[in-house]
Formats: sequence, structure tokens, C-alpha cells
Amino acid sequence: MVLYTSPFPNSFLSVLHSFSWGLIFPCYWLADRLVGSFVPTTYEKRQRADDPCYFHALCIIITTPIYLALLVASLPFALIGFLLWSPLQSARRPYIYSRLKDKNHANGATLLTEWKAAGSGKSFCFGSANVCLLPDSLARFNNVFNTQARAKEIGRRIRNGASRPQIKIYIDSPTNTSISAASFSSLVSPQAGDNRTVNAGIKRTTSMEYKGDNCGSNNGEENREDKGGSGEPHEGEENTCIVRINGEENGHMSDTETDTVNGQARASGPAEPALEGDAEISKTPNHKQKEGDSGSLDSCSASRESLVKVRVGDGTVDQSTVNNKLLYKASIMKKTSVRKKKHTDESFDHEISAFFPANLDFLCLQEVFDKRAAEKLKDQLHHYFEYIVYDVGVYSCHGCCSFKFVNSGLLFASRYPVMDAAYHCYPNGRGMDSLASKGALFLKVQVGSTPQDQRIVGYISCTHLQAIAGDTTVRCEQLDMLQDWLSEFRKSTSSSSTANPEELVAFDVLCGDLNFDNCSSEDKLEQQHSLFTHYKDPCRVGPGEDKPWAIGTLLDPEGLYDEEVCTPDNLQKVLESEEGRKGYLVYPTSKNHSSSQKGRKASLKGNGRRIDYMLYTEEGLYLEWKVEVEEFSFITQLAGLTDHLPVAMRLMVSTGEDDP
Repeated sequence: MVLYTSPFPNSFLSVLHSFSWGLIFPCYWLADRLVGSFVPTTYEKRQRADDPCYFHALCIIITTPIYLALLVASLPFALIGFLLWSPLQSARRPYIYSRLKDKNHANGATLLTEWKAAGSGKSFCFGSANVCLLPDSLARFNNVFNTQARAKEIGRRIRNGASRPQIKIYIDSPTNTSISAASFSSLVSPQAGDNRTVNAGIKRTTSMEYKGDNCGSNNGEENREDKGGSGEPHEGEENTCIVRINGEENGHMSDTETDTVNGQARASGPAEPALEGDAEISKTPNHKQKEGDSGSLDSCSASRESLVKVRVGDGTVDQSTVNNKLLYKASIMKKTSVRKKKHTDESFDHEISAFFPANLDFLCLQEVFDKRAAEKLKDQLHHYFEYIVYDVGVYSCHGCCSFKFVNSGLLFASRYPVMDAAYHCYPNGRGMDSLASKGALFLKVQVGSTPQDQRIVGYISCTHLQAIAGDTTVRCEQLDMLQDWLSEFRKSTSSSSTANPEELVAFDVLCGDLNFDNCSSEDKLEQQHSLFTHYKDPCRVGPGEDKPWAIGTLLDPEGLYDEEVCTPDNLQKVLESEEGRKGYLVYPTSKNHSSSQKGRKASLKGNGRRIDYMLYTEEGLYLEWKVEVEEFSFITQLAGLTDHLPVAMRLMVSTGEDDP
């Protein structure tokens, strides 16, 4: 299948489209500015409350007549442009495939090595987020603004989080071998290969801080891997930093041992210079880095509260005795040993993280509706992802039943090459959703090859369903179509037969904003849909019941700019408590409770509305391989930039073979 690298088949149509949009844009921009000036966000309201001279009101009185006059003057040109633009959409392609030509700008893609399926297995990490990049006037109804600046900041934060070294913490304790808190990237076995190991005699508490993208590099003989380490490597893991912690029963660490840790940490290599554009100050309301704000645009470190604590005997050693002597600190998940005992049947790690996971392989975004914002976001993501599919969807009346003013809002980014892509538009959208070409994007990626030259591929699908509350029937119909399209895409892109397989399928993942949760009584039909018999939800026990650790992904828009949640670290801390979740998450609707969210103390079902999903299936994969969830996280790194929590999942594809 040919991937479309431009929206039109020839340059003449592209020039004509640019000319027509140039006639429309002034009218579009003026209308957006005019409407936006009358829809303030809570952040702007708080700023204006301190204005005794009512300066903003005076500006609106002056600028409104000017905007109206210019808008009226631009209407004739916009009409001419629209008459040219609309017919051109019948020749427009459904997406644009962008591949980074200069790999020196991609910090993540250059580190990849081809998977040969020769080891015991390989992990793949997937992320999904609704980023609310609507035209500014429409975004304000969700209490977010300045779409262009937000797009750039969102891309910067994602690549900063994903390009961190993969921290792996192993604790060797004579009394307790469990990790009571581990980094999102931690695994259960030590690693070999080209990974750098920091051997530390830390007894009970340790912290590290990421200072650059060179954590995995070998800068001296002291940074080389300890070859005597046990365990088998997972093939193809890049940019990995290992910390070994040797525990003792007394739980104390001498100054000599602490100095040894500091010496080894200082030898970890120089920090890489900040990425281009990182010094630029964002116009978003939370651009100023506050104390403990680990997720701001230039920071790739975690808060000092994110620490490893190992329970030994009857007590826990406090981190304060050693924290001030350590040079580095790491992003650590807040999963206590008590929690592990409570959920002993859980086979994978789960957390609320202030960062996107390290070595993120695939990213699916929703609501990237604004074209200019999509370009800014793409440019930022290309610092890490080599392959991006964006501007997905149809416009005008082409391909759908009703007129479409904006595209589907879907965007896909990958560190692995895309082999095939297809898009389908849902024809049954209602209300405001019918103005967007909401649909599903299907992709096939190549992640490696076998020694017999068989391709190793994976399937990823991204979608965004009907958003209007009460449209249960519409969403169920869309789920039916989604299943049919999934099956058709697999059949049309498969080049293998059972007798002579040319391709080995490693994974099949479905993610996106499905706009229903698993706890609301109004969403019972969606919860019981047959999709969940084919695809597994790691956060779900069954219809109407989520696992105790799963939390909602829909934030209360009114509280986005509160001091308690406006930074990634602060939002992470708030969501770790039940009372915090009640104050800042939207909960399943119930007739027995008030619709007010802020500060609600009543007993509520679940931990918030989880409408952003990450699903996977074991059907149709290579029979000799096994796919398991390794880690799942809810991410707060986009605090203040969107009203959704991103989610991430790491899958382990086990081949069952030993390393040669």
C-alpha cells in the first residue's frame, strides 16, 4: 500500500488549495478571535479579578467593532475561497504521512536497533492522549486556551518524557526482595547488553535525577556494564540506566558508601544540551517552573517525594538521611508494598506517573483538530518520533453523509516504520460531532525481522467516538463498525498464509477516547459490547467494574488551573488520594448525587470516569509467542494543557527462545 506524503496527488491542486484557504483564513481567524474574547477561562478570570481599572473590558469594547468590521470585509473573499476549497476536498487524501529525513533531530529514532526475535522477548510501549487542540474559541468551552502555544508545549513535554533514560531499579535485600516503589520503566530482572549499571550500596532509600539523554552511553570504563550481572536481557532495549541496590538488615548507610554513590553518579556522563527551542517561554498559564514541578517544559526529572521505600521488619527507613547526599533522583512510582499485597493477583505494575514512559514507541492522539497546531505539534514530536501520520480525515461532503468542517483530530507517531495505513469515517455522527470527520485510523508497523527474513509486524488502531452524553446507540453502532473495519484491515494488509507465513504478528492494540466509562449506569450498553470479548482492557474486571487501582481520565475543567493540580507533580500527588480524585476528576453520573464535582465528599462508585482506553488482543498473533501487559500508567505530564489524563501501556512479547 502506498503511503500518502502530501494531501493532494499533484502540486497544482496543492497550490490551488493553499490559495483558496488563504482567502478563507482571515475570516476564520477573525471569527475565532471575536468569539474567544467573550469566552474567558478560569485562569483569565482570576487574572482579571486583580485588575482594578477593568482594562480588559475596555479592550473588548474597543476591539469588538474593529473585529466585526474586518470580519464583514473579509466575508466576500472567504466565500470565493470556499467555492474553490470545497470541490477540492474530493481529491484530497485521507491523511499525511511524514517521515523525518534528517535523523540527527530525532533523539529516539536513532537509538532503535532492529529486533531479530532471537532473544527471550521484547517490550513495546504505547501511549494515548486527548489533547483538546481545537480552534481557540471552541477550546475555551473546555477551559483551555492559546491552542498554538499549547500544541508546541504538549509536543515538548511528550518528547522530554519519552526521551529520558529507562530507569531500572533492582533491590537485593536479605529480608525483602520486593520493590515497594519502582520507576515506571522498571522490570523484574536485571539487564545485559549495552546498558550502564550503577552499583550502589544504598540500604533503604535512593533517588536519581535525569540530566540528559546520554544516560545510556558509555563515557568511561567505570560506566560499562557489570558483566557478572544475572538475568536475561530483553532484546532491543535502548537508552537504559540500571541502579542496583544492595540491602542490609540494619537499614543504615555510611558516609563512605554515600560518597561512593555520588562518585558513580557523577561519572555517568555529561548532560546533553537542551533540545532546540526548550528555552523558549511558553504562553500557557503554567509555563513557570515551581518548586517540585518536574513536568515543566525543560524538566525531565521527578520530585524528591518520588522515592524508593523498602519495608524491612517492623520499620521503614526515612529518606531524609540520604536524600541530601545524592546527586541524582529518579521518577519513581508510588506503589507501596501494602498495595502489592492487596492486589496479589495483579501480574503487572501500575502507577500514576508525572512523566510519559521512557522509550515510548507509539503515540496516539485525539482532538488535534487545528491544522496550524497540528504542524507545531508534529515538528516537536519529530525530535523523538521518526514517523508521524497527521491531518487525518475528510472535509466538506466527501466520503461522509454530512458536511465536515474539521478533520478527525487523530494523530499517530511511531519510532518504527509504518507499512500500511487506512482511515474510515463514522457516518452516524450527531449534533456538534457531525461537523467533525470522527472515525478510526488503522496502522500496520514493522518492528523487526527474523533470521529467516520474515517480517515482524504489529497493528495499532486509534479512534474517537461520539461525545454527546446519552448517544449510547450511536456509540454502539460505531463500535460495531470499528470491529468490522479492524477485521477488514487485517485481511487486506496481510501477506501471509498459515502454511507459509511471511509475517509474524507481534501485537494488536486499540486505543482512543471512547467517550464512555465502565462504571456509569447510562453506559451499560457500551460496557457490554462484544468488542471487549475480543480485546482486553487491563483496567477492567468486567462490565460495570474497574480494578481498584484504575482512575478516571476526565478532569474537571473548572479546576485545571488550581494551584493544587496545575503542575505534573502536584496533579500526581492529588490523584493518589481518594479525596483529591473526588475534587478534580469527573465521576460517573448518578441520580443520587449532585452534579457538582468540586470538593464533593460523598461516596462515589469507582475512581472517576475513565473514557480513554488502551486495549490489546491475543487473537491473530503468532501462535508461538505470548503477549502480556508489563506496565500501565496514568500520566500527569500534560497538567494544565488538556482536560484529559494520558494513559500508557507497555506490552511484553515473549518468544520463548533463549539468547544465543
